[in-house]
Amino acid sequence: MENITDKAASKFLGKKVDAIQTYNKSFLVAVPRYENRSQYDINNSNLPFDGYDVWHAYEFSSMTENGLPFTRLLKLKYSCNSEFIVESKSLKLYLNSFNMSRFGTSIAESLEICKNIIQKDLSDLLKTEVELSFVDNSAKREQIYSQFKNLLEYVNENDIKIEKFKEAPELLETETTSKDNEHYLTFDSLRSNCRVTHQPDFGEAFIYYKSKKHITEDTLVKYLCSFRSEYHFHEECCEMIYKRLYDILNPEDELFVSVLYTRRGGIDICPSRWSKNCSKIQITGNLLNVTKYAGHSIKQ
Repeated sequence: MENITDKAASKFLGKKVDAIQTYNKSFLVAVPRYENRSQYDINNSNLPFDGYDVWHAYEFSSMTENGLPFTRLLKLKYSCNSEFIVESKSLKLYLNSFNMSRFGTSIAESLEICKNIIQKDLSDLLKTEVELSFVDNSAKREQIYSQFKNLLEYVNENDIKIEKFKEAPELLETETTSKDNEHYLTFDSLRSNCRVTHQPDFGEAFIYYKSKKHITEDTLVKYLCSFRSEYHFHEECCEMIYKRLYDILNPEDELFVSVLYTRRGGIDICPSRWSKNCSKIQITGNLLNVTKYAGHSIKQ
């Protein structure tokens, strides 16, 4: 049976889309989160995490009523508690419909009109509150996640052997310590593949946890490498990583997972999930501030 994601893909994937001349919200496609969550025992009505999905559309452009074009970074976010996500190609086509559309007598007025239209369309589509802002081209880049350390610093690259490239949670191993310890870890070579296009997506994973259990770094590297032949949306990969770590830690432990994917088609998606008792959610910093341009490395 064809699922909702397949139906969404068939609407645009591999098909010619004529140059878009006017604003058109009919391009937008919503995909339900439950399709993937149910496979990993994530209860949609009782999520084991809080979090947000942050999107950056680097090529948003429109015009004033007198034909003066402008281009901005559009940054938006919405809660992981929403029932749906927006399919990325549909969002790209929708935003492209603003390119030749004219709004307002000035750039400032046009931006405000576009913001209100997009906010309403996405909030209606996803049945949740969507926050967004246009970030000026001159905005200073805000550094985030500077306290995280590269996982590979804990691993001997000559000894480790990677053999599984389909998600393999059985690779994860823990050892017990005498007290709670904090761990800030990052892996900059995460690769997964789009469920719709089957094209590769690259990202950086950031993992914080506080626990008496220590997830051995070599097995964590092996696990993250096992996504290399998986086919999932970015939000799903983040939740899968979170859920697998959540399952092997203690129920009261703090856990945070954020994945910053690189842009494809001018858009990137940066989901973050954290335990409801996590005291370090401030480490997301300016990533969740839609008025700030935040990045960790040259990839963002």
